[in-house]
Amino acid sequence: MKGTHKHYKWEVLALLWMAYLLNQADRQVFNTVLPQIQDTLGIGDTEVGLIATIFNFCYALMVPFGGMAGDRLSRKWVTTIAILFWSVATMFTGLATGVVMLILLRSVATGGGEAFFGPANYSLLGQYHTDTRARAMSIHQTSYYIGVILAGWLAGYIAEKLGWQYSFIIFGAAGVVWGIVMALRLKDKKEEKPVISSEVENKPGILDGFKTVFTTPTALILTIGFSGFIFVITGYMTWVPAFLQEEFSMSVTDAGLHSMLWTYIAAFAGVLLAGTLSDKMAMKNHKVRMDIQGLGLILGAAFLFFVKADASIWVVYACFAGWGFFRAFFDANIYTVLYDVTPSRLHASCSSALITTGFAVGALAPVILGAMKESMGSLSATFPVLGIIWVVCGLLMLVASRRYYQKDFDKINK
Repeated sequence: MKGTHKHYKWEVLALLWMAYLLNQADRQVFNTVLPQIQDTLGIGDTEVGLIATIFNFCYALMVPFGGMAGDRLSRKWVTTIAILFWSVATMFTGLATGVVMLILLRSVATGGGEAFFGPANYSLLGQYHTDTRARAMSIHQTSYYIGVILAGWLAGYIAEKLGWQYSFIIFGAAGVVWGIVMALRLKDKKEEKPVISSEVENKPGILDGFKTVFTTPTALILTIGFSGFIFVITGYMTWVPAFLQEEFSMSVTDAGLHSMLWTYIAAFAGVLLAGTLSDKMAMKNHKVRMDIQGLGLILGAAFLFFVKADASIWVVYACFAGWGFFRAFFDANIYTVLYDVTPSRLHASCSSALITTGFAVGALAPVILGAMKESMGSLSATFPVLGIIWVVCGLLMLVASRRYYQKDFDKINK
């Protein structure tokens, strides 16, 4: 059967790769066409930040249920139904006529649908890839970068030619088509070892992932680092297209493209390098995965201090690229580190605890940066603040690597 064929794990990667690409593209559509939405609906910067913040809070609140579903139900169907749900919601976002409809369609419907995708997606990929886990996760992460670049350019182009509404409709329709493909091709991974009866009876509860993550020092510090990571990325992704339009007089298409192109081309190379190095070096020392993450945050943060409105546009692009290259070092190892120190039967639930915490913190970024932008008149002053957050998180990761990683790893793998 194709589901048990030795090469099928790479087909699973391909299926989930495209689904994640559409997931991230659907998110970035909103950021790319933001100025057009503001002009059409008369929405201010703080209101825009509020929409993005509510989206992230809804996502964070629903993720624990997504993690529980991923550990209790068919991961194939959880991921497939999720992509269909958020894609339909994305299509209807193109029909929004005000802030309330944007909040309901963008934040509640889309955020709720995506929340069920993440935990089951990563845990299913982790099931199929064991000795190639970091490499598979790294390749999977490239879909995030390509999705953001694609949406940054194509959504802006569609908005200029047809109107911002069609950007949502077209990307949402693509997700519906891919959801049908996943329903036909994706298979659940059968457990190779017999499941102990007590594990069947004690199905994971909604708080089990949180208990595990918050009582495992390595997982807890990873979650803190992830929270800072998401805060910075959420603020960046929401406001950088607008930054380029306002400070460098770019069109929506050019700003959508350049705000993401340089960052994620560099990140594409960085994540493949980091994933390959992580798998090779971890054969001798597992904690190196967390060292790579910590260094990535610290080195990436350095570039944020040079993103300024009065800088040359090529200096800004170089900073985008440097930031993207080193952020990928963190990206490549997030779930590999988490799964190294948590029990396999709780991987989806632990993923949901990580995601919930990270996005609850990250949800504050758009509204905080939006308020800072209104009060200071520019986003330039916010980039150094984001850099400091990453430096602190990077140092925490390096400390955890040396003090806790091996102990927590041994507890799970003894």
